[in-house]
Amino acid sequence: MSVWFVSRHPGAIAWAKTQKLGITHWREHLSIEEIAAGDIVIGTLPVHLAAQVCERKARFIALTINVPQSHRGKEISLDQMKSLNCSLQEFFVASQS
Repeated sequence: MSVWFVSRHPGAIAWAKTQKLGITHWREHLSIEEIAAGDIVIGTLPVHLAAQVCERKARFIALTINVPQSHRGKEISLDQMKSLNCSLQEFFVASQS
């Protein structure tokens, strides 16, 4: 089993490194072909990729943060991530097609 962290944002990466997540692979972009059954994918993914993770019998755990409008489009620092109560939430995503 591998644990993947997927994000291109320095603040998110810094936050993940302060957690005890057992991450074995760090990626800015996910190559779905690398994901195996039983893997855990943590991060921010478009919904269609999250569905593909789940279809491969892996778990998808979203990095969630309520970004205020004033912060949108800007990089968020580690301290800001903490003050905005960044957290992880597991989702099961399935497509209907």
